[in-house]
Amino acid sequence: MNNLLKLSLLAIPTLYFSQNYAVSAIPEELKTKANIVIRNEASTYVINSIDNMEINHQNVFTVLNKAGDEDATVVIPYDKSTKVSDIKVQVLDAEGKVIKKYSKSDFTDVSSVSAGALYMDDRILYLHYVPVNYPYTISYSYNVKTQNTIFLPDFYPLLDYNTSLENNKLTIVNKSGIKLRTKNVESSFAKVTSSGDANNITYSYQNFPALEKEAYSPSLKTILPKVQFSLEKFTLEGKQGDMTNWTTFGNWMYNSLLTPVSVVTPEIKAEVTALNLTGTTSEKVKKIYQYMQNKTRYVNVSIGIGGWQPMPPEEVRKKGYGDCKGLTNYMKTLLDAAGIKSYYSVITSDETPQSFDPDFPKMGGNHVILMIPTEKDPIWLENTSQQIAFNHLSFNTTDRNVLAVKENGIEIINTPIYKPEENQEIIKTKVILNEDGSINLNSDFYYSKAQYDFNMYIIGLSKEDVKDAVKNRYDHLKIENLEVNNINNDRDKAEITYQTKFKVNDYSKKLGNDIFFRVIPLLETSNINNNEERKLPLSLPFSYQDIYETEFAIPAGYKLAEKPLPVSLKSEFGTYNLDFKLEGDKLLVNRKITISKGNYPKEKFKEYAAFRKKTTNLDNTKILISKQ
Repeated sequence: MNNLLKLSLLAIPTLYFSQNYAVSAIPEELKTKANIVIRNEASTYVINSIDNMEINHQNVFTVLNKAGDEDATVVIPYDKSTKVSDIKVQVLDAEGKVIKKYSKSDFTDVSSVSAGALYMDDRILYLHYVPVNYPYTISYSYNVKTQNTIFLPDFYPLLDYNTSLENNKLTIVNKSGIKLRTKNVESSFAKVTSSGDANNITYSYQNFPALEKEAYSPSLKTILPKVQFSLEKFTLEGKQGDMTNWTTFGNWMYNSLLTPVSVVTPEIKAEVTALNLTGTTSEKVKKIYQYMQNKTRYVNVSIGIGGWQPMPPEEVRKKGYGDCKGLTNYMKTLLDAAGIKSYYSVITSDETPQSFDPDFPKMGGNHVILMIPTEKDPIWLENTSQQIAFNHLSFNTTDRNVLAVKENGIEIINTPIYKPEENQEIIKTKVILNEDGSINLNSDFYYSKAQYDFNMYIIGLSKEDVKDAVKNRYDHLKIENLEVNNINNDRDKAEITYQTKFKVNDYSKKLGNDIFFRVIPLLETSNINNNEERKLPLSLPFSYQDIYETEFAIPAGYKLAEKPLPVSLKSEFGTYNLDFKLEGDKLLVNRKITISKGNYPKEKFKEYAAFRKKTTNLDNTKILISKQ
């Protein structure tokens, strides 16, 4: 680093700490809906060579109220390949006067092991300030030296709700002679500005107001602007690689990350031989997969080449655990031993689909799954769950692409998209109406695909906890004598079924000699608030179909006063049907709603809310039966 640049970096913390950070200097529009205001944030990345990068971070933010405290902890991540130094922290009062100073010795140094993790190389330094008064401001800075040049951050204005921004900038000084690719992804929410040249460039955002989380809104990462960066040559934990394109990057991943830890040992070969595999490729894969599920469990293990390299499969075999990388690679090695080709596939797991850019190779993703090519459609395996069905991906990993790592590079492949009729909830209920206002219900529940995912949690619950889950779901009902029976997880079809039997008190109302009741008892209704002005797009993240078939046994001596007419609604978001049939002393109520996934401009939210208000009103339809 030249002397001028060194002096510039040293001067930045002093400059940031010396500015006017009185709360009164914050523009009023940046206080609206904000718990935290980022006053000044700046990061400078100096790439000295393929294996030498220096980073300086500064951040000054004001916490306006108690709700902002949870995001006010100063957290500095590091690992064995990074060196953190020159940590400085100041706390300022509302007038911008320094009231407290901290240094590295005041931080707590802990492993960043999360729940479900066994051991990790990653650590964090953290400092949590306990305020006496609000508002207050925290200003901190630190330097990092690392040999890992593969990780250059995407530059967003911010990624937190109820946080506003005065200034945020990122500078990259590239002294390495290696080509640095950049890509500016624009958005109507904010505009990024840039200055400098290809080897010394600064990007910045200014005056970004706070956003509030809104119903049915997408991940901020998918709607805010960003600038992406990627070096064509890089180092990860001493291993140099090439990211000129996805092919060269895939070759590096295959040869440096996977091949060294993908050995079919005699013990693994013996495991597969003992399974006596027969039948089609799909049948063989399923037998191996369910064998793997039954003998392993998920544990987060982030070690080896920056946490990106899997545990050796022999180690997973012996210990019976692994993380997504280790379990996926173990499953891949079992298939290798069986002579079945499969591909280790990196993916971004998130409720809002996020895909890799085919034109911009970059290290990314947060999860790994396995893809097995067949003559028909690929087989997809999620390897971290002992309970999940064969060839089923959860809603967090469908409808996006993966980086399938092959011998000759990376192939970008799309995961399945489930249709509404594949993501079903079907509830068939027989109801006995009692004259005392109570009802007795016998119900059959069915869930498939994405709705299978949402209900898998009951598989691991005790009988009493399952009962509590049912009561909590239907807390609008006064349930007693609850029985839950025949819970079944069909790991071949990705379907969950079970039956319930219970009594509900005070369900219907007596109006003289008549009985008045709601026609869909097992449906929780909720309203969507559309009174405030919408700021964020509308996102319906997955398609689904709910079918409720309810049969009411009308008490002897009673008669339906008037059968409601069938209703059918149609919108660009989906369809709704409610139908009534009278068969003897039985009233049959059929309700079906189908919602299609999609992303819409914010202006469409009121239309969606209006459509769902109509469906909710119909779901609350009540019927009168009269005593004869």
